[in-house]
Amino acid sequence: MNLLHLKYAVEIAKAKSISKAAENLYMAQPNLSRAIKELEESLGITLFERTTKGITITPKGKEFLNYAEKILKQIDDIEAMFKEDKDDKQRFSVSVPRASYIAHAFTQFSKKIDPDKPAELFYKETNSDRAIKNILYAGYNLGILRYSSDYNKYFNEMLDEKNFYFEILTEFTYVVVMSKHHPLASMEELNFSDLTPYIEIAHADPFVPSLPLSVVKKEELPDNIQKRIFVFERASQFTLLSNNHNTFMWVSPLTDDIMEKYGLIQKRCPSNTKVYKDVLIYLRDYRLSNLDNLFIEEVYNATKKFI
Repeated sequence: MNLLHLKYAVEIAKAKSISKAAENLYMAQPNLSRAIKELEESLGITLFERTTKGITITPKGKEFLNYAEKILKQIDDIEAMFKEDKDDKQRFSVSVPRASYIAHAFTQFSKKIDPDKPAELFYKETNSDRAIKNILYAGYNLGILRYSSDYNKYFNEMLDEKNFYFEILTEFTYVVVMSKHHPLASMEELNFSDLTPYIEIAHADPFVPSLPLSVVKKEELPDNIQKRIFVFERASQFTLLSNNHNTFMWVSPLTDDIMEKYGLIQKRCPSNTKVYKDVLIYLRDYRLSNLDNLFIEEVYNATKKFI
């Protein structure tokens, strides 16, 4: 058994297909199948059951893969640690929900980067499922999850199981954002029924790990709206809201500069009582860097100012 065998097994488990894993690894399928067979023989266990529909992981395989992933992660951490010491590059990576207060925090944080050193920063706006996977499989160090308090028990158990540290950054209820020229712009407060005739702009990928997207949409989106436009990208959402005066969107409270830039206003909706949480996550064995701490500090500053 060697490190390549570990990587091969982990990739097959991720791809759920030997042929797809071979493609991802840029190697011939027979060579990959032979390597896994050698690994299984050396261990004396079966990692994968082969069927006409693909592969499934055996109980012993799951146990082995758990150790393999931890070993590979530790190797990556060691390589990154010494590489960072060698090139002195400032490195930072985070996956976050689409939220203007977090974008504001990242902007303020970026001003604190040492201008005399090379830097490599990754800021990814995505859903909770992808934020978790980015840390587990894509080399990201930090994540911020957004989910309804209805899912609190599920996320706490799942994050514990996957060895994540997590802490609540803020809690809030969504506000309604719309153009300042919207027909409802003059109203002080809104009810669900007021919004029924209008078009809702919604995130195209609301997602809770392990739950079907159809279930999440049904629980997260009000039933009284019959017209929706699903959009992934935040700037496009704001452009639609700004230029189509019959649209609205549920969001965490916006920053003043975003509202001014796009000509938007936000309204409270007392009938919307669902509480959301933004939660910082990272693996328990990860040691926060100075840049990580600077970013987290700016996020807390932004929650106090805008949330």
